[in-house]
Amino acid sequence: MMEELLLIVIYCVLGTGLMLLGNMVVDWVIPCHFPTEIKKGNVAVGCVTAGISVAIGIIIKAAIMSPQAAAVEESILEGVASTVYYYAIGLIFCIIGYFITLLLNRKYDLNKEIGDGNPAAGIMTAGIFVGLAIVISGVIM
Repeated sequence: MMEELLLIVIYCVLGTGLMLLGNMVVDWVIPCHFPTEIKKGNVAVGCVTAGISVAIGIIIKAAIMSPQAAAVEESILEGVASTVYYYAIGLIFCIIGYFITLLLNRKYDLNKEIGDGNPAAGIMTAGIFVGLAIVISGVIM
């Protein structure tokens, strides 16, 4: 019982930290300052932030629940390490997906639209992140 509680605490702290880190990375990729934009009420940035948080949550859940991890008795350290590994892969592919969208879409500047608070741009980007996370989680599971 105590070991389960310890695992819950470890993965909750890890998940929260990785979500914050993921948001920082996405803030570096999209050229606007997320904290400032959130204070201004920029809905697009809020959607992007929500999208990457959900995406990271999906990936972390898949890494924790992976049948491969269950088949082998993992230590807590090994479990945390594999979770961070899958998180990194997932975040990288979310960023790659965003850059591919930027390259293929020449009708408008997605970075500018997000910075200007266009909710459609934020929702679209959140969808890219969540969609890629679902695909990645399928590979993990």
